[in-house]
Amino acid sequence: MKDQLITEVQQQMLPYLDNEQLQKLRAAMEFCLYGLEVRQSDQRQERRQTDAAAAFIAAKSVEGCSEKTLTYYRKTIEAMTAAVGKPVQRITTDDIRKYLTTYQIQRKSSKVTIDNIRRILATFYSWLEDEDYIVKSPVRRIHKVKTAKVIKETYSDEALEQMRDNCDSLRDLAIIDLLASSGMRVGELVALNRDDINFNERECVVFGKGNKERLVYFDARTKSHLRNYLNSRTDGNPALFVTLRAPYNRLQIGGVELRLRQLGRRLSIPKVHPHKFRRTLATSAIDKGMPIEQVQQLLGHQKIDTTMHYAMVKQQNVKLAHRKYIG
Repeated sequence: MKDQLITEVQQQMLPYLDNEQLQKLRAAMEFCLYGLEVRQSDQRQERRQTDAAAAFIAAKSVEGCSEKTLTYYRKTIEAMTAAVGKPVQRITTDDIRKYLTTYQIQRKSSKVTIDNIRRILATFYSWLEDEDYIVKSPVRRIHKVKTAKVIKETYSDEALEQMRDNCDSLRDLAIIDLLASSGMRVGELVALNRDDINFNERECVVFGKGNKERLVYFDARTKSHLRNYLNSRTDGNPALFVTLRAPYNRLQIGGVELRLRQLGRRLSIPKVHPHKFRRTLATSAIDKGMPIEQVQQLLGHQKIDTTMHYAMVKQQNVKLAHRKYIG
């Protein structure tokens, strides 16, 4: 406990003292505390732990992280600290390795899940290090978990046409067309209002992750189906998409997911969900020769690596490119 107190004092003085001065401070404290017993109350320990986590969440909120992301961060950090049973400043690399191993065994979690937890803890501890809560992040020596690369499915042209032909409402047809032609996220779609749509330019402004504004575009078919849907409505709700029954509230993400899932089951199309439209658009755009930088901007990705993860180039196109450029 005494060593922990001395280390914490050193951490608090990091912004003001150089390494030599910190060593002299430590020596002075060891001399003054020699022979004394130092205890820390559970309340102080819990408060310091909560303060560090709360400060991190507040910082991420200011940076523009969504409530969903902040909740995920908070729950991940709280679960780890509760399992380890130490304040965040005292947790070691071995503690975190043991926690990740135990978590995976007990819950039979995938490597992707474990790496997501590792990534969040790495972000948290890097922030603590930058803000001088700790001297060095214990996650720094825990490397990325290697996972198998899985080529995720996209919709075929036939599946898209089948879904369009079997929609039982103008709203659902407009939703499918807008998702398929724009590549927007489902959260961006349900947040749109009627006034956000520019029919002349076939575009609209959406607010993506981190409340970042960007333009997305849609095709002529989507324009026609959107207009048909809006002209059929009798409610005064400004939302672009509303429920099919009164009181015609704004459609939520869960509502879109449910309708698409039901449509997929009825048509025996596997794994029908909103995000698959986005992946299909990215793959199709790259297959047809759109530069990856433009696909990145279209999807609103901050890093181009994310775009590359979404877009799976068809093997047949690789074969044709090899014959064209290499012989």
